[in-house]
Amino acid sequence: MDQLQIVLVQRTFRHVMPIGDTFAEVFYRRLFELDPQLRPLFPDDLKEQGRKLMHMMAVAVQGLSRFDTITHVVEELGRRHVSYGVQAAHYDTFGTALLMTLRIALGDAYSQDVHDAWSGAYRKLSAAMQRV
Repeated sequence: MDQLQIVLVQRTFRHVMPIGDTFAEVFYRRLFELDPQLRPLFPDDLKEQGRKLMHMMAVAVQGLSRFDTITHVVEELGRRHVSYGVQAAHYDTFGTALLMTLRIALGDAYSQDVHDAWSGAYRKLSAAMQRV
């Protein structure tokens, strides 16, 4: 990821934050459509889970410009996900659901450059999570 991609992710995330609850709801709907077997890994009430998702996304997006400052947080998140039953293949499904949801949330602002920037950010974050 280069600096321009980091700025693009951070800029577009500012459009997502005000609709965080809706974003999370659409995200989880997409995730479970892509892989219904993931549903049991999550609590029945996804409202709080959605808030956690948006909080972690905010931490990750903000930390992209100084990744070393969030590496320990991202790796710890990966350790917790292992204990929840998350497997390596689930990261691909999560990434697909994330990009699909971003496309919906950003509408016309979702360009190939935005797609590439978010894909790069997700690859970097998911790689760190899976290092555990």
